[in-house]
Amino acid sequence: MKFLIVIWFFIPCVLLSQAIPSESENIESLITFGKDAPSAWGDDDNVQVFFALIPESFKESFYIRVFDPNVGGFLDANNDGIFDSKTRFSIYGGDECYSHQDARKTDPVGEFKSGVLLDSKEFADEKKYDMRWYNFGPFNPLDGEYDQNMNGYVFKIIAEGFEGNDGNLYSYFISTSDVANKAINGANAFTYEYTFRLKSKGNVAHIYPFIDEDVIAIKQYNFDLDEDGALKLFSIAKNGHNGKVSGNDVWNFSSHDILESEKLKCIDLQLHRNDSNKNDLSIYVLNQYNEAVRFFSSPLGSHKYIYQFSVIPKE
Repeated sequence: MKFLIVIWFFIPCVLLSQAIPSESENIESLITFGKDAPSAWGDDDNVQVFFALIPESFKESFYIRVFDPNVGGFLDANNDGIFDSKTRFSIYGGDECYSHQDARKTDPVGEFKSGVLLDSKEFADEKKYDMRWYNFGPFNPLDGEYDQNMNGYVFKIIAEGFEGNDGNLYSYFISTSDVANKAINGANAFTYEYTFRLKSKGNVAHIYPFIDEDVIAIKQYNFDLDEDGALKLFSIAKNGHNGKVSGNDVWNFSSHDILESEKLKCIDLQLHRNDSNKNDLSIYVLNQYNEAVRFFSSPLGSHKYIYQFSVIPKE
C-alpha cells in the first residue's frame, strides 16, 4: 500500500518592514525617468504609483520617507551628460485615492490622481537631497481612504518624471519617525505596475502578485528586459514555471493558470539575471478580466512550493 505524504513548508506572514522595495524583493531601486527619456531605457510611461497600507489598529502619526529624491548625483541615471530633469512626488489620501478605478490601472490615465492631495514636492539636481532622506508628513492614518477588505487606511504615492530625460533612482520607507526608518507593525505597500532596476548578474529579483479568490488565470507582461535571464513563477503549486521575457524596448507576455490552492496569497514571480549591465524594466500582471493585479512589497501568505512524494512502507 502506498501512502501520500504532503510536507508543508509554510512561513507565516509577519509584516515588520515598510521598505519599498523590500529586502525580500532583492531589487536595487525604484526608477522613474523624465518624460523625454527614450522608452528603451525601461520606463514605459514616466509615472510610478504606489499605495501605502496603514493597519486600522495603528493610531499614531507616520511619515512617508523618500531616499535620494533628487535627479542627479551618485545613484541616478544620466542620459546626455547633464542632469536637467525633474521629478514630482505627491501624496494623496481621502475618498477614492485608492478605490477610483483609474488609480488602479497600469497606465497613468484619466483621474489616476484621485483623492485629496496631502503633500507634494518637486526635485531637480539639488545636492542637499543626494543620498539622503526627505520626509513627507506627518500624516494621520485617518487621512487615508479606509478599505474594509484590507482592514486599513490607504495612501497613494505618485512619482512623476515631468521634465527631462534622466532616470531618478529612489526608494521609500513608511516610518513612525522623521529621523530614522522605524517600521509600523502590520503595514504594507503595493503597486499595480512596477518600474525598477535589477541587481547585477547572478541576482534573483522577487515580485509578489496577490491572487484574489476569483482569479483563475493571469498574464504577466514585462517591458524592456533585454532578454536578460529567465522569468519563473513559484507558489505552493508551481515550482518554477517559465514565463516569457521581453527584448529591448518591447513588451512580452505569458499566460498562467491559477489553482484554487494559490488563491488569497501571493505568488513569487522571479527574475533571474544573466547579464551584469544595468537593466531597468517595467512589469505588471492582469487577471482573466484584464484587471491589474496588486504587487505587495511584503508577500501575503506562503508562496513556498509544497513538495509531494509517495512512500512505500515496509511490510
